Amino acid sequence: MTATPSSSRPDSADAAEAFLRDFHNRTPGRQSVNMEAAPLGDGRTGYQVLAAEVAGARRVLDLGCADGALLEVLAAAGAEELAGIDLADGELEFARRRPALARADLRQGRAQELPFPDGSFDAVVSHMALMLMHEVEQVVAETARVLAPGGRFAVAVGGGSVPGEAMSLFLELARPYFKAVPPERSMPRLGDRRSRTREGLDELLTPAGFEPVSWQTVTIDMGGTPERVWISLTDAFYDMTALDEDQTARLRTDFLAAAPALLDPTGRIPSGMRLNLATTRLAAV
Repeated sequence: MTATPSSSRPDSADAAEAFLRDFHNRTPGRQSVNMEAAPLGDGRTGYQVLAAEVAGARRVLDLGCADGALLEVLAAAGAEELAGIDLADGELEFARRRPALARADLRQGRAQELPFPDGSFDAVVSHMALMLMHEVEQVVAETARVLAPGGRFAVAVGGGSVPGEAMSLFLELARPYFKAVPPERSMPRLGDRRSRTREGLDELLTPAGFEPVSWQTVTIDMGGTPERVWISLTDAFYDMTALDEDQTARLRTDFLAAAPALLDPTGRIPSGMRLNLATTRLAAV
């Protein structure tokens, strides 16, 4: 695959992709740990809920497939031809070690320049990845190109924390630390805000020939002991990479001091996070 020269792309896109590539190459396999440990009330994971949106699809592509956890769920659900693309080679190597993905077509690259022929897939999915991508109109155009007419596009994007629970508490405590990060350590901006809302997704998708999205919100619970929740939350937020050791230690102290107010009788604290699932179809020709 040929990458677009950086001189023709916004600097913010280059910086964001470099950040994501480096982060995930340092932490391959971490992508799915929190998600698989945080089921919905009915016991399903976020991956299983998203996979259900494209049930019956035989050929499926995952944009930002990371360590292959969603593709593995799709394989178990009966998809026969699986493909994935991701920025990070380290994540893809992890994915290739999954027996269920032995025949999957896993490529290192950008979703803005998909290395697949027109009409290759019956469905395209993206779990918490589309919302991190720049040049999202091009991602949408490429998705429309590789989908067969009538093909489905299903994405999961973050929907925020549940008020009064541990993730909400964590963010309240963490925001002053994030704001205090000096410019030389600050994170690049990730993604396009339109990809996080129903209205924004329709604005992006409709001109490319997609139907208006259907929309549902589910809540996953990343709860547990205060220490376990601290670990899961620090893994979940890219912003933590910008904090130095002293800031991280102070934030941990703040969180563990405040968290006992949320404890239930079993010694567990709830930590709800909302997932918004948007599904659409490419109009048949």
